[in-house]
Amino acid sequence: MFHEPARDSWAVGAQSPYRAPVLYAVDDMTRTARARGDEVTVALWGPEDGAWHLFDTPSAKGPAPAPQRPVPGSPEPARLAERMTDRRHQVLMAGLGKAGLYDLGPEDDEAVRTLADRLDEPTVRRVAHWLAEAGGQR
Repeated sequence: MFHEPARDSWAVGAQSPYRAPVLYAVDDMTRTARARGDEVTVALWGPEDGAWHLFDTPSAKGPAPAPQRPVPGSPEPARLAERMTDRRHQVLMAGLGKAGLYDLGPEDDEAVRTLADRLDEPTVRRVAHWLAEAGGQR
């Protein structure tokens, strides 16, 4: 939950049955709010021993450690895995667009989907950055 000082209330920032995506979202939202100059107050609640418990939130107190990358072949929750693959696909397609590659066929789309399935988020962002840089050097 994020505290909204203007309304003096709390708002849900992220929800998931899994802790890792919530911590990732809270860290990302905290950095975004701080970049805008906002003061951030976060409360991380979750179930523990059959009751709700307030957990410590390291991302709200300072820089969080780098998120751990999933071990290749480890099972991710299906819904999260699908959403992240779609996101990585969009990032790669945007990078290809910035590189000037607009007329892509079905084989190209399948190649991008294969990359999105196999690469993690930081690697996809790096590849998209290279593509965008290459497109800007024309």
